[in-house]
Formats: sequence, structure tokens, C-alpha cells
Amino acid sequence: MAGVRQFDEDSAFAQALEVFWRKGFRATSMLDLAEATGVQRGSLYNAYGDKEEIFVRVFERYAERFIASARQALKKPDVRDALTAFFTFAIGSIMQGTPARGCLSTKTASEIDPDSPRLREALQNMLDELEAALLSVLDTPEARTRLAIPAAQAAKLVVTMTRGIAVMERVYGDTKALKQTASALVDALVPKV
Repeated sequence: MAGVRQFDEDSAFAQALEVFWRKGFRATSMLDLAEATGVQRGSLYNAYGDKEEIFVRVFERYAERFIASARQALKKPDVRDALTAFFTFAIGSIMQGTPARGCLSTKTASEIDPDSPRLREALQNMLDELEAALLSVLDTPEARTRLAIPAAQAAKLVVTMTRGIAVMERVYGDTKALKQTASALVDALVPKV
């Protein structure tokens, strides 16, 4: 039947995600995606057009799950506990795999072409949603009384720190140091009483 996909999109996207994570956007070819997914290149082209479209669709699904998990980690009654749980989640996420997979969004951001507005937009959407998740926890009456800086600045700082942590993991691979750095930021943002 024309127009009906003859493959399981969820499974194909899960396999494509692993390829993009391992090789990066730029180094991944349509042949890599076809081999990983078990879907012929022609079928991938017919269904999605090009590699960028596949990546954007895969990344949006990944980002949705990541943000949901970040929101779950932030569900703590105390703002310090929420930030600590968030950083534990974020560090755990980039340390997954053997060797550690790192951070897909940071990896992609470092290699996107300025002429790739769709990739930039996908990354911006994820980071904006992550910032909004943090702001929902930091911009409460209780949290605002404890924060050393305004909630919006704190949310931006935390998102920026997660990108820096991802880079430091790639360079040093030291989980203990990453946790100590995150803990120092929590202490600076929400001083102990």
C-alpha cells in the first residue's frame, strides 16, 4: 500500500538515536542509519527526505523524554534537594554507557553548521524547555527567598552549567569532580541556612 511505512518507526528511531549519539550528526551517514535501523536507504529517503529530518525527529523524541525525566528529578519539596537531584540526573545521563555516551545536545551543538537552522531550533527548544522546567521550581515564593540571585538568572546558570559539565565529562571523565562542581553551584545559588 503506497504511503504506508513498512517498518516500525519507534524501533528505527531508537536505533538511529544510538548512531547519532555514537558518531555525531555530521559523521552519521544515511548508510549508517540504514544499517542500524534495518531500513533501506531509499525507504528512509522516501519517508523523511534527508538525514537532518531524521535527526530532528529522533532528537525531539529524545528531548521530550529527557525533559520529562528532568522534571521528575526536580520534584522535591526543598529547592536545594531539587537542584541536587537534578544535577544527579544530568550527570547520570551523560555518564550512561560504556564508554560514557556524553550529552547528545552538547555534542550536536558543537558540530552544527550555521546554515542549519532546523538543528539549532531543535537544540534551542530543548534548552528552553529545560530552563522552563528549572524556572518552575526556582520561581516559587519559598525558592525566591533562598536563592542568591533572581530565579530566571539561576535557571539560565544551571542550564549553562549542564553544558559545561557535559564538556568536562568528555575531557576528564571524572564523575566525582562533576558532582563536586554541581554541589558547589547549588551551594552558591542556595546558601545553606
